Amino acid sequence: MQIFRHLSQSAGQPLALAIGNFDGVHLGHQALLQRLALTAQQSGLAPAVMTFDPHPREFFTPQQAPTRLTSLREKLELFAESGMQYAYACHFNQRFAAVSAETFMYHILRDALDVRAILVGDDFRFGAGRKGSAADFADAGFELVSLPQVECDGMRISSTAIREALAAGRLEQAARLLGRPYSMSGKVVHGNKLGRELGYPTANVHMRHDRPPLFGIYAVKLEGVAEHALPGVASLGVRPTITQQQPRPTLEVHLFDFDRDIYGQHVRVHFLHKIRDEMKFPDLVELKRWIARDEDAARAYFASEADGRQQLLP
Repeated sequence: MQIFRHLSQSAGQPLALAIGNFDGVHLGHQALLQRLALTAQQSGLAPAVMTFDPHPREFFTPQQAPTRLTSLREKLELFAESGMQYAYACHFNQRFAAVSAETFMYHILRDALDVRAILVGDDFRFGAGRKGSAADFADAGFELVSLPQVECDGMRISSTAIREALAAGRLEQAARLLGRPYSMSGKVVHGNKLGRELGYPTANVHMRHDRPPLFGIYAVKLEGVAEHALPGVASLGVRPTITQQQPRPTLEVHLFDFDRDIYGQHVRVHFLHKIRDEMKFPDLVELKRWIARDEDAARAYFASEADGRQQLLP
């Protein structure tokens, strides 16, 4: 997938374009991208997607903006997995916010990018003052494909519903809405090596999430260092036992029966089951005792999952 950072960059061929924030790239977004790929194939167009960074709500009301489910890089990774040929990652700033709906449609999409078909959600708004709507695309001569809301378990699939499920520790529900387990990706970097000193070496995964949508201790699988994702236990939080200040949240993963140097590798952590909330302990001895309990709980989770799969076999 080719990534463009500027709206003046043409793909060199006519496009079928999906536009949106796509936070989480959940089942509703995936349905839109699947329709995009079909429309592109039927019309002889190239499938492309346009998203914004930062999220417009982060730009206009940063204190009230929702927690991000996916960083820009994570969204782009998921777009590529969805079969997109091109992605436009637009920097949302004051200049972009001032672009009128007419300029966006005619001068940017039609003239500069050669967009022929547009796919948006049914509640999509665009242009300065959010004056543009999906119907304006049809009036402007674009082939418009709009999708209805997608539901799962009798509820509308939305980024908000996924955030609420993750914050409450309902990872299985979040996975159903996403169509996959919730994950974060990043590079393995050096930490303070405390885990190794305690007998539980961890991979410190650099996150681009200043406000992650979930905190606590989790059974996870780590993808990117072996042929198959490896099981482990992860801590996502501010490490209150060893940190006195207000630090940036950290993500540390202890892999079971694994002791290889993986510094510098880009990995993805899949969150499968919440074990407990983050806690502050009186000393490192008590912290180590709870780490052992967390590992036992994570191993028990994976054992129960394996038993469940075995029972389903004929």
